[in-house]
Amino acid sequence: MRGAGVRVLVVGAGIAGLAAAGTLRRWGATVEVVERLPGPAPRGAGIYLPGNAVRMPDTLGWGSAVRERAVPIGRQRTADHGGRLLFDVDTTQLWAGVGPCLALSRADLHHVLLAGLASDVPVRWACGPQALHPVPGGVAVAFDDGTSDRYDLVIGADGAHSTVRGLLLPAGALRPVGQHARRFLIPAGDVRDGDPVATWSLRLGPRSAFLTIPLGNGTLYCYCDGPVAHPPTPLRELFDGFAEPVPTLLHRLRTTGTAVHAGPIEEVVLDRWSRDGVLLVGDAAHATSPNLAQGAAMALEDACVLAEELAGAGGLGEALTAFEHRRRPRTGWVRAQTRRRDRTRSVPPAIRDTVLTHLGRHLVRAHHRPLRARP
Repeated sequence: MRGAGVRVLVVGAGIAGLAAAGTLRRWGATVEVVERLPGPAPRGAGIYLPGNAVRMPDTLGWGSAVRERAVPIGRQRTADHGGRLLFDVDTTQLWAGVGPCLALSRADLHHVLLAGLASDVPVRWACGPQALHPVPGGVAVAFDDGTSDRYDLVIGADGAHSTVRGLLLPAGALRPVGQHARRFLIPAGDVRDGDPVATWSLRLGPRSAFLTIPLGNGTLYCYCDGPVAHPPTPLRELFDGFAEPVPTLLHRLRTTGTAVHAGPIEEVVLDRWSRDGVLLVGDAAHATSPNLAQGAAMALEDACVLAEELAGAGGLGEALTAFEHRRRPRTGWVRAQTRRRDRTRSVPPAIRDTVLTHLGRHLVRAHHRPLRARP
């Protein structure tokens, strides 16, 4: 195997890290994973995987396991805050020949990725790097549990607030985009307006958005955002005047004590992703606003492309350079589209809604067209 004898440390046991660990092990490397969280507890709420994201688990060998836990999403419905339909999209047609669109809980996806790791890939929980030092032929790593070791390659897959990035590169890569998001899972109950139980359904208000995605078993994934405020604007106030099912869902949220994952939306912009035997992947390298739902897709694509470049390159340095050269145009496209979408938040609703009514489907196709090709 090409990677035999190569020792790799993957920092981060999320989507990007576990996907990278799996592909690197299949390449033949000896792989270890460290994660600062104390264990594989459920993280986040739900996740929507567009067709190009689903294509990657198929490539990595996890496709059937993901499908078993996911709900297929055949349409996307976008309405104004009062429920008036602006446009809808047939996602089966949009991603024809690429893959289906699926939705599932992040906990279920994480379980699939963990179960897909080879038995000889250990995951050390509650552990992270404290220092990285280049040494001849590799990287010396000191961990915050007092241990240390040497690796041929270190993969920083530890998210937008990456510890590895902070140790590797100057500060300033993380940039707020001006929105504050909340995510939660909630029982769907008997809500039927706009058929949110069966359909990806987005409501757009003045500078705010409320999205519901079915996850099966009577559960909805809710994502909502609005302008950054200190303290954050209460949900009841932010979505006052929104039509059903939003009021019912927010009431259910208050009465059930459901956990809400909240925080500012941020992007990561870097001039380089690798240095001295360390490579950043996923959100650690190129996080964007989530409005195109490409975060998981880009992380999974990173893993597949890295494996291909390692298999074909003459050495680690050559592979890392080729990986970055190949990935930058695609992740740059995603960033550009998310920024364009974010700018519509400042457009008066009457103008925005008119444009979306006439051009919404065309814009969605245009934003996703380059992503239909394999990375």
